[in-house]
Amino acid sequence: MSSKIQYLLFIALLTLCACSPPVKPRILPAETSSVTHELWMARYGRVYADSAEKERRFRIFSDNVMYIESFNREGRHPYKLGVNEFADMTNEEFRATRNGFRRSPKKAAVEVSHDRFMYANVSAVPPSMDWRKRGAVTPIKDQGQCGCCWAFSAVAATEGITQIETGKLISLSEQELVDCDTSGEDQGCSGGLMDNAFEFMIDNGGITTESDYPYQGTDGSCNARKARSNAATIKGYEDVPANNEMALLSAVANQPVSVAIDAGEDDFRFYKSGVFTGECGTDLDHGVTVVGYGTTGDGTKYWLVKNSWGTSWGEEGYIRMQRDVDAKEGLDDCMQDYKFSVMYYRSTYLVDLVKKSDGVALVLDSIQAGNAWLGMDMLIFNTWHWWTHNGRSKP
Repeated sequence: MSSKIQYLLFIALLTLCACSPPVKPRILPAETSSVTHELWMARYGRVYADSAEKERRFRIFSDNVMYIESFNREGRHPYKLGVNEFADMTNEEFRATRNGFRRSPKKAAVEVSHDRFMYANVSAVPPSMDWRKRGAVTPIKDQGQCGCCWAFSAVAATEGITQIETGKLISLSEQELVDCDTSGEDQGCSGGLMDNAFEFMIDNGGITTESDYPYQGTDGSCNARKARSNAATIKGYEDVPANNEMALLSAVANQPVSVAIDAGEDDFRFYKSGVFTGECGTDLDHGVTVVGYGTTGDGTKYWLVKNSWGTSWGEEGYIRMQRDVDAKEGLDDCMQDYKFSVMYYRSTYLVDLVKKSDGVALVLDSIQAGNAWLGMDMLIFNTWHWWTHNGRSKP
C-alpha cells in the first residue's frame, strides 16, 4: 500500500511540474549585460585593444542598453529603439564620427518668395510618395567611421534626379567628393556641406560613378583622372519657401530631397522602427535624404528619410519622421531655445539657361519631426545633366 501511495505521489508531482510555467533561472543584471555584450561584439565584429578598453566599452554599452530597454518598456512614444552597432559609443564619440554636417557661417539667412519656387504652381500632390518604388533610390550605403554624411546626402539627391531625368539609376561616387571637394569648407571625413558638394559637381562638370571611384571611408588624394569621368551633372539651385510645408511636400512629390537635421540625440542614434517624434533640435549636424512621404494606418503623417548608417540601423537603413505638425507652435517652441538656428534659409536663385524645363535635385535642410521643428534649412537644386556614356555632350 505504501508503495502504491508513493507511486501516486510521484505521478502527481510529475503532473504538477508539467503543468506549471517554467521558472526562468535568476541571472544578475551585470551577468546579462556581459553575455549580451559578448554576443553583440561577435555580431558586429568588434575587437578592443586590451582588457581595459573592453571594460570601458562594456560600461558604456551597459548604460546604453539600460536606456534603450527603459525607453521601450515605458511605451510612451510611437517609435522603438534598438541595440545597434553604435551601442558601445558615447554620444560625443558617435557625433564626432558619424555626424559631419557643417553649417556655413558665411551664409546669410534670406527669405525666398513663394512665387519664385519651381513648384509654386503645383496644386495637387499624391497622398503618398516612395521614390524607392519608382526606381530613383540606390540601396542603403554605410559611411562608416567617416564624417562625410554631407557627401552621401548630396549624392543620393543627385542619383534620384538623374534617374528621373534619364531613366537610369546609377550609384555615384561619395569618395570623389571626400577626396576632391576640399578647397573650401568641405573637408572629407572631418565634415562638410551639401550645398558645397553640389557646387563642386557644377564646377567639376559632374560626378563619376561609385564603381569607377569606390568608397574607402577615409580621406584620400584626389584622383583627377577619375574625377573627370563624369556620369551625371547638375547646375543651378533654388530655395524652398520658408515655413511652407506644402512647398516642401510639392518638392518631395517631384524628387528626392537632401536635408540637414539634428541627429545628435540618443533616440535618433538608436532608432529602430515606427514614426520618430523626437525632441526638437536645431544643432544641424547630419545630412540625409528625404525620399518620400506617407501616412500610417492610424493617420500619422511622416517623411521617409534615407540615412547612410547601413541597413542595421533603423528600418533597414531608413527612418520615418513625423510631418504635418503645427508649424507655428513648433517653430515658436524651438525659437525660445534656439533663436538663431531655427528655419535658417540660404536664398540664391540661378536659372538654367540651357534647358529651363529641367528637373531639380532638391536639397532641403528642414523638415518637421516630433512635436516641434527639427531645425534645418531648405535648399532646392535646379539641375540639368548629361551622360557621357550615351553620346550626350556638355553644352
